[in-house]
Amino acid sequence: MANIHRPPTHFRSRTPLVLALGLAFQNGWAQNAGSETQLAPVLVLGRATPVATAAGWGDLPLSLAPLQASVFGAEQLKDRGVQRLSDITSFDAAVSDAYNTEGYWDYLTVRGFVIDNRFNYRRDGLPINAETSIPLDNKAQIEVLKGTSGLQAGTSAPGGLVNYVVKRPLADPLRRASLEWREAGSVTASVDLSQRFGAADAFGVRVNAAASHLEPKVREATGRRSLLAVAGDWRVSDDTLIEAEFETSRRSQPSVPGFSLLGDGVPAPVDPRLNLNNQAWAQPVVLDGDTASLRWRQKLADGWQFTAHAGTQRLRSDDRIAFPFGCFDPDPAPDGTYYADRYCPNGNFDLYDFRSENERRRTDALDLSLQGKLRTGAIEHALSAGVLQSRVRNRFGSQTFAFSGTGNVDGSVRDLPANPVPNDENTNRDERSTELSLRDAITIDERSTLWLGLRHTRLHRESVRTDGSRPTNYAQSFTTPFVAASYAFAPQQFVYASWSRGIESEVVPNRSRYVNAGQPLPALKSRQAELGLKGSSDLTEWSAALFDIRRPLFNDIGSCDVDDSCIRQANGEQHHRGIEANLATRLDAWTLRFGAQWLRARVQGVSDAAVDGKEPTNVPARTLKLQADYRVAALPGLSLQGGVLAESRRMVLPDNGSQIPGYARADLGARYEQRVGTSNVVWRAGVENLADRRTWRESPYQFGHAYLFPLAARTLRLSVQADL
Repeated sequence: MANIHRPPTHFRSRTPLVLALGLAFQNGWAQNAGSETQLAPVLVLGRATPVATAAGWGDLPLSLAPLQASVFGAEQLKDRGVQRLSDITSFDAAVSDAYNTEGYWDYLTVRGFVIDNRFNYRRDGLPINAETSIPLDNKAQIEVLKGTSGLQAGTSAPGGLVNYVVKRPLADPLRRASLEWREAGSVTASVDLSQRFGAADAFGVRVNAAASHLEPKVREATGRRSLLAVAGDWRVSDDTLIEAEFETSRRSQPSVPGFSLLGDGVPAPVDPRLNLNNQAWAQPVVLDGDTASLRWRQKLADGWQFTAHAGTQRLRSDDRIAFPFGCFDPDPAPDGTYYADRYCPNGNFDLYDFRSENERRRTDALDLSLQGKLRTGAIEHALSAGVLQSRVRNRFGSQTFAFSGTGNVDGSVRDLPANPVPNDENTNRDERSTELSLRDAITIDERSTLWLGLRHTRLHRESVRTDGSRPTNYAQSFTTPFVAASYAFAPQQFVYASWSRGIESEVVPNRSRYVNAGQPLPALKSRQAELGLKGSSDLTEWSAALFDIRRPLFNDIGSCDVDDSCIRQANGEQHHRGIEANLATRLDAWTLRFGAQWLRARVQGVSDAAVDGKEPTNVPARTLKLQADYRVAALPGLSLQGGVLAESRRMVLPDNGSQIPGYARADLGARYEQRVGTSNVVWRAGVENLADRRTWRESPYQFGHAYLFPLAARTLRLSVQADL
């Protein structure tokens, strides 16, 4: 996209040093004019700070943007042993876990809100469904935009937006091979190849391929995955660029269910290697994905640019697990006790055979945009306008959720019978939307900029059960604005204030117990106000933000146990106020990166007195994340790495009747780069959870059930990467 804003001349750094902004503040990748240059670890020489393209303000560096975001580059992810999206929770204090387990897709919480896997994810800016495993081998960077995302997405949960940026052909040839081993016996082999050819190197191709044998320290979770991705471009002329790419991936691995409360108590942390999905008939979760896109960039007169970008994503899933859920305890006699949202005091649980096979999800999108600049008197406008059309089609079959027997949290019950016969219907969904967007960055003078954005969405959604029952059909239109003002009060330092709105759309389930069954609800209008500071010097870069997010809630009012016994309606809000602070600094051979978040999150104004005024579940109030790199002068090319993550307590139940304690975790790593003949070789090693700490990592309340997930056991990793 066009560069919409540059810092005033007298505020541009006269030094060649700019630290990469983002809570991890580590090395990244920069892509300019078709080239991708590996940056030195942590320190970025002679470049602007990274660009978060998901923000929608063109190639504006993060250091100049009136928002908070993090950018994680491919090399940074490799240095820290990142294998999946949820691993970035080690870097960013605003990002934490939200039901993350081995063998399933990833969930993230940003600023205390669980972001929606259906609506809060992008791939090169186009909407995708993240109810799958998304490989990172062919991704140049991961961007996390923090705050409401109504300007970037038609409908989305508040808190944040994730954008995957695909690797593209480089200006120079690349021949890279990598091999990684991870305890207990996972092995991944991958290649990354790039080549230009034709007259004046007009054509480029980038190939990424990977294959893994998955054998984590968690028992009964052996699996495999594979990826093949090809990206190509054609520089038709100096003004025209055509880019195409596709990827196909597969992951097959048994998933690991959560533990839970035992009666009214939080149990002692368990062995993290234990897998309750250990029945002989348990089958793996299979996640297949095919994604492709085509993009045409055309430079126009007077610095304007037109972009047409189309993409499609087709997912197929087999979701299967021996699933613990609730418990019936015969004590006290004669009627016993049913624990609907936890396990029995003695560790027993009801085990269900869950199978939902041949799930198919398809997302298609077309984005047309125009960017450029114009001047009205002394005021410069950096404008962009666009239209995004998308279609979603999700198709499912009948599913199984059948009682199999009683298990126990010690994993000793392994001979329960399978019960695979389908006994329940699923819900098919269709969606069509058209989104019109307009942005204007108004440079008033060398110090002051006004940022205005607007997105108008027209939405149509349908759903029906797989047996044809309970149909719903509704349409809505809404507008989500963004406004911000920034002021540079000193060289390389500025303050900004912003206000934005996000939208979520919901329909009442078409079930007989609801008085308003099948009716669309008023759009949920979340709002965020943010006040931020950003600054940098030769060796230090920092940012801080004070934010306030309000998200309305819909709840069921009434008994909901017979026909026409309840109504779903607006009922209170979730209110999050917080402070986020980031710092990166270079001290001789040391590079330190620090991030912290303090969050006051409350559910307020709801009719349930037991929940009103309480903290939401699985949200730590205080988070600290520190990373350090030390360059060993005695051995050039060697750097030692360390990281510390610390979080405060998390609530387990909505009424705050139970909680898990806070914890801290330390990681260590090393990176050694050397020349071997004509090859550049990078050796990496690391150990996660160095002290082998046993604790509960998170406490999601999901599917009407309280879950507990343990911190992963100490894990060693080794890898080698060679550029041939």
